[in-house]
Amino acid sequence: MTKKKEPAKPGTSDDRFPIVGIGASAGGLQAFEAFFTAMPPDSGMAFVLISHLDPTHISILPELIQKKTQMKVHLITNGLTIQPNMVYVIPPNKDMAIINGTLQLMDLPHPRGFNLPIDSFFKSLAQDQGTDAVGIILSGTGSDGSLGLRQIKGELGMVMVQDEGSAKYTGMPRSAVATGLVDYVLPVEKMPEALVKYAWHASVKPRDKISVDEKKIQTALQKICILLRTHTNHDFSLYKKNTIIRRVERRMHVHQIDNIEDYHTYLTRSEREVHVLFKDLLIGVTSFFRDPDAFAVLKEKYVPKLLADKAEGAMVRIWVAGCSTGEEAYSMAILLHECMDKMNRHFNVQIFATDIDPDAINTARSGLYPLSISADLTAERLKQFFTKEETHYRVKKSIREMLVFALQDLIKDPPFTKLDIITCRNLLIYLEPELQKKLFPLFYYSLVPDGLLFIGLSESLSQETTLFEMYDRKWKIFKRQPGRSTPSSVLNLPVSAPSEEPRAIKTLEAVKRAENIKNFKLVETILQESNTPPCAIIDEKLNIVYIHGRTGKYLEPAAGIACFNILDMARPSLKTVLASAVRKAASTKQEVVRKGVDVADNGGAITIDLTVKPVLTYGALQGMLMVVFNDAEKPTPKSRPKPRVTQKNDTISRLEQELQYTKENLQTTIEELETANEELQSTNEELQSTNEELQSTNEEMETSKEELQSLNEEAATVNTELQSRLDELSDANDDMKNLLNATQIGTIFLDMDMNIRRFTDRVTRLIPLTMSDIGRPVSHFATQLKAFQIVDHASQVLKDLISQEFEVESRDGKVFRTRIMPYRTMQNVIDGVVVTFEDITEFNRYRLTARRLSVIMDAKDAILIQDKKGAISFWNQGAVDMYGYTESEALKMNIKEMIPEENRKASLGLIDQAFEGKLFDSLETFRTTRSGAVLKVWVMVLALRDERDMINGVVTIERVIQDEK
Repeated sequence: MTKKKEPAKPGTSDDRFPIVGIGASAGGLQAFEAFFTAMPPDSGMAFVLISHLDPTHISILPELIQKKTQMKVHLITNGLTIQPNMVYVIPPNKDMAIINGTLQLMDLPHPRGFNLPIDSFFKSLAQDQGTDAVGIILSGTGSDGSLGLRQIKGELGMVMVQDEGSAKYTGMPRSAVATGLVDYVLPVEKMPEALVKYAWHASVKPRDKISVDEKKIQTALQKICILLRTHTNHDFSLYKKNTIIRRVERRMHVHQIDNIEDYHTYLTRSEREVHVLFKDLLIGVTSFFRDPDAFAVLKEKYVPKLLADKAEGAMVRIWVAGCSTGEEAYSMAILLHECMDKMNRHFNVQIFATDIDPDAINTARSGLYPLSISADLTAERLKQFFTKEETHYRVKKSIREMLVFALQDLIKDPPFTKLDIITCRNLLIYLEPELQKKLFPLFYYSLVPDGLLFIGLSESLSQETTLFEMYDRKWKIFKRQPGRSTPSSVLNLPVSAPSEEPRAIKTLEAVKRAENIKNFKLVETILQESNTPPCAIIDEKLNIVYIHGRTGKYLEPAAGIACFNILDMARPSLKTVLASAVRKAASTKQEVVRKGVDVADNGGAITIDLTVKPVLTYGALQGMLMVVFNDAEKPTPKSRPKPRVTQKNDTISRLEQELQYTKENLQTTIEELETANEELQSTNEELQSTNEELQSTNEEMETSKEELQSLNEEAATVNTELQSRLDELSDANDDMKNLLNATQIGTIFLDMDMNIRRFTDRVTRLIPLTMSDIGRPVSHFATQLKAFQIVDHASQVLKDLISQEFEVESRDGKVFRTRIMPYRTMQNVIDGVVVTFEDITEFNRYRLTARRLSVIMDAKDAILIQDKKGAISFWNQGAVDMYGYTESEALKMNIKEMIPEENRKASLGLIDQAFEGKLFDSLETFRTTRSGAVLKVWVMVLALRDERDMINGVVTIERVIQDEK
């Protein structure tokens, strides 16, 4: 039986509650308002709002949010302690952090530059609150918050993002969703319900914690590991059980599942949840140059020492195991690049970065990172190694080419070998000691002698100190011990493992080879079908890569080491013409034909037409040339040798011809080179000047762009607040208009020049005004009032600053109480007059009636009012004196009670006649007093009529008839 949860005591661990950080930028006000409209005030959570605000503008965000929630909204001050069921809003021009539940304010590093207050607070929130941290991203531009979400997820917090369909600006939500770490993507009005359910299940609902020691828990975990291995082909059974349990618990909170066995059942029915749990287990809280002091020591001390003994251009191989989204791998590449620049030496650096998460590897391969990485990198590194795009930074080609990203399971896939450095940071802490013991020999096996191992600050080598020498205890840098051997049985690897590379690299090479074969087969098919003469295909270096037909008459192998350069293989008499044609075809990309070229052939001579032309311009053949040899005529065999003099003359003539041809080509080449050199020198100077200008302009534009982007977000936020204030003013204006109209008092506002500023509908009955008359002098209009000059009275009020009040009569006989008073602004400045006209015609009539009633009340005669049934509704002082009944007693009586039985029928008959509208003279009758005495009275009966001229009562005036005696 589960025990009832005791109330939390202040200062204990049970006193914790979820703290929700909500980040927004442009368009965030509407999202904030929709969120708090739906959020109950007693959720037990605290809410901290971080928005991009104009540093020079006083924010009215707390006032606007307060109207949408019953929770108290605070503008944050330094040292404010967070309490549940409260809302806290960041002030303008401030950055913010949280420590021990207390908010601390700091100045922004760049008030008008590129700042990331949401990322900054989310990171602080994750470090301070751990599993109680909740991060929510709402509408906004840019990518602020994406890196902070990683920190929250790394601490097993929860992340929500507004869906793009309901967001006014989608930049921040899209960037957050792209991380793949978001638990909920919802419209903002549905977020509170999901958040309350999650918080209740994770923090409030009483339940027992999952324990590793329970047998049923171990069984369920084993089943979950089997499901993960089945769907992902990765084994998590040797991961630390507490790590898996925390991730499983968090997923159970998201789905409000209480029992781990029920969660296993849910996993069997949902492949998507298996994938999400897999992603949760792989969360890598990484960043560029994480632990920057450790990288600084590596750069200044250990990497230069490692490179010092290497020859210029030597290979440097590095393995980044568990690279996640690539930040650490790129950090190593940047570090090596900086070391080479500092040493003024060049090495062939090859960095292998591996992970089992395909999404993370794809992110790393793209080399695209959000703008918020500027918080982790110096401005110099950003400028040198990254290219800034509209919403991202892109890693430059010089760095990207140093890395190869591949999928690899560290546990079962073959390792890389002959490595100079291995980095495996913050991965080992999630693995059981049994698995760690297998990995350290593997790292030892992969490193060259004196190679470096770089692990996380929270990790250690455990019992494997015999394999590695401690280089730096603080920053966990180790050197491979020399002279140790590692049997393959320890590594559990196949014998061929040392020469194996990851499957992804081998697959890529196989694809390239297949593509080359495919292209050459296509060329062969085309040549065979088109009956092309013998030819050869050469690459940019003039090496023959493909031969078609018999080319022995034109080409022959050169003596010495095997060489496939076409100029080396060409017959001597063909080399000069061939070299000229190849050079021209390569430079012009056009077909070049040389006709009638004599080629010596086994003591004879043949004449050919030589053609050089570009081949297919795609795939592996791009940039290659085709050399075609086409016989112009058949060789003519010599039946008898020419005379020796003739042969000598032919040889001299041919040599002179070749010499002249060579001179012409050489002269042409020299002239072309001189012209090209001059043009290149001029162009180079211009380009250098232009490049400097563009570089300067680009830097200025980048700075301006960042400032403009910041200003744009701030302006959008201010604009939204102002629009909200305008909406309030519009509502207030409507309320005021309806209020003035509802008072039935005509009002007109005049400025200092007696021009019409505003008026109510009621005043148009006295002064014929329309909306188009605003701004016109009131003296231009005639009024319905008799002997009343509005301008004269208003001017007098402005002069004396004393209000005036008097009654005026309209031409239709109505009476108005007119008040004229000064118009005062909020600063108590006189800016015109206000004139009101109140219709008091009915009031005067009632006042006259009241005066008459006062006379009736004081009359000596008894005056009564009764309805048709005889109920008394009026009883004056004369009646009190005459009959003895007080007014309160009489108003509860019926007239029948005062008429003697023998006179009742006649008296009531007269009353009925009065209700029928019949007129009659006064009469004599009798009345019984309170004391029982019977008085003889004289009675006059009058009918009372309402506004519809209907009789609704009668008035009787009664007087005692004195005895004649």
